[in-house]
Amino acid sequence: MMQLVVDKMAEKRKGKRRKEEFVLEEPEKPTREEYAVAKWLRKHVPTKKTKFLNHNVEYFTAVKAVDALMETPWANPKEGDETFFTSRADIVEFLDRMLRHKFFHRAKKVPVSEQELKAKLKKKEKERKREAGEEKRKKDEDKGDADAESSHAEGEKKDDKQMVPSEDKEKKKRKIRLEMHLDQLFVDGLDAYVWIYDPIPVYYWFFGTLLVLGAIAICLFPLWPPSVRKGVYHLSIGAAGFLIFIIALAVVRLVVFCVLWALTFGKHHFWLFPNLTEDVGFLASFWPIYQYEYKGQNTEEMKKSTRKKKKEKDSDNEEENLEGDLAEREDANRTEDERPPDAEEKAEEEKDTDNSESESESSQKSQTGKDFEMVEREEVES
Repeated sequence: MMQLVVDKMAEKRKGKRRKEEFVLEEPEKPTREEYAVAKWLRKHVPTKKTKFLNHNVEYFTAVKAVDALMETPWANPKEGDETFFTSRADIVEFLDRMLRHKFFHRAKKVPVSEQELKAKLKKKEKERKREAGEEKRKKDEDKGDADAESSHAEGEKKDDKQMVPSEDKEKKKRKIRLEMHLDQLFVDGLDAYVWIYDPIPVYYWFFGTLLVLGAIAICLFPLWPPSVRKGVYHLSIGAAGFLIFIIALAVVRLVVFCVLWALTFGKHHFWLFPNLTEDVGFLASFWPIYQYEYKGQNTEEMKKSTRKKKKEKDSDNEEENLEGDLAEREDANRTEDERPPDAEEKAEEEKDTDNSESESESSQKSQTGKDFEMVEREEVES
């Protein structure tokens, strides 16, 4: 009996020790000060967005967080208040405690290599080419010329972009990818720290309470006053009637389209309210009222004939321009040939006189470059 009692006492002691160990291993809960500092940092410390393990995250740098906290009332209190942070070391210790409480975690910045960027750009270009090819196939023949002009314009834009100097490319910032850091410590440096703490905004609580109160009010519908219940009943009937009207309208427009399409063997396409089932606004879904298209063989022939006429007009205009230029040249040659010889001699004499006058003016200038006047002897003696 004594041995059984001793064994039971030993088992109880072991159970107490296990409970004490379990209590010690439980993590500490964050304090109010930590929550307050975290909210302040989320609002005032600038953050950047990037991808971390295929997730969009926000991160901040340690230096900016410490510098911002050094200018707060926690580090510079008013007269009579106690200082919460006496130095940068205290702030680093406090933020390290917040890191252990999983407000944020440390990450390592890894610059993205040029090969990875080129591979991504190639994938994007391939996708764009596929989309452009599909769009060209879907477009009608009428828009062929417009597409050629737009493609030509796009080519010119690309050439202009390629002419941009390499200095601008070097000025662009390098892209950075984040990876998990093995040493989860807060260091006062340029390391990145990814936010885990994401407080719920106030308006979430507001709308949530409204939804709960609305659900409770609907459940208490039998207790509502008779006048309110009648109003709700009429509103529900109106909403149901509106939905039935839209469904009936969709059926009618489909029937009208199918009947005209079958009677005209697919040549006439007529839609009532073509945007009724499209992803547009409420008012835009009822406008335009109808849409009519004729898709027959004659349309293709008309398109081809109009194109031919345009080309012929362009060619005629070019020929007329060439004929006008030739006629002007011939007229000029004829006028030169029909000039009388006397006129030519007069023109040559005028040229000679102009040359002689210019030579006399130049001879009157001295070697020093100063002009002088001819004076008679009588004026000099007087």
